[in-house]
Amino acid sequence: MGERTAGVADGDIGQTLEGLAQVIAARRSASPEESYTARLLRGGEDKLLKKIVEEAGEVVMAAKDRDHDHIRYELGDLLYHALVLCERYGITLAELAGELDARRR
Repeated sequence: MGERTAGVADGDIGQTLEGLAQVIAARRSASPEESYTARLLRGGEDKLLKKIVEEAGEVVMAAKDRDHDHIRYELGDLLYHALVLCERYGITLAELAGELDARRR
């Protein structure tokens, strides 16, 4: 379980995800010794997949505790790892948005 993030203010989710996706994409060329994201992008697939499962479980546990701040914190971890997964397999945010939009019809 991670620490709670202090001073969280509302933001624009679209801008935030776009910015984070750009940072993750830039980390592809970073040294894996210096960047956790680069290790996830270029290392063994299982490490990233296990992190997705781990973070999803932590979201569930935080939800079971009904702890608003902890749920938000763990969802942040899960979304970060999901975006790393998207970058690793070439799924753009636009493509993901298209998938979600198609489900609303």
